[in-house]
Amino acid sequence: MATTPRRPVSPMDAAEALFKPTKKPVAPAVERPAVPNTKEMVSLRLDSDVLAHFQEDGPGWQERINDTLRAAMLAKG
Repeated sequence: MATTPRRPVSPMDAAEALFKPTKKPVAPAVERPAVPNTKEMVSLRLDSDVLAHFQEDGPGWQERINDTLRAAMLAKG
């Protein structure tokens, strides 16, 4: 039974070993319990006219979008 040497024998093998990509272990995802009534930051792509409609009344446009989406969610049942 042949054992592989711990160190590369040739300089070329040593150089290639230095540049070989290493696989890093993936950390397990941490599931955090959802806290009621908390807001989450998301990225959302909206049509420019839809965004302009909600922004034309000034600050608070994000809450207005949230309220509109909540109303649609509750109407659907």
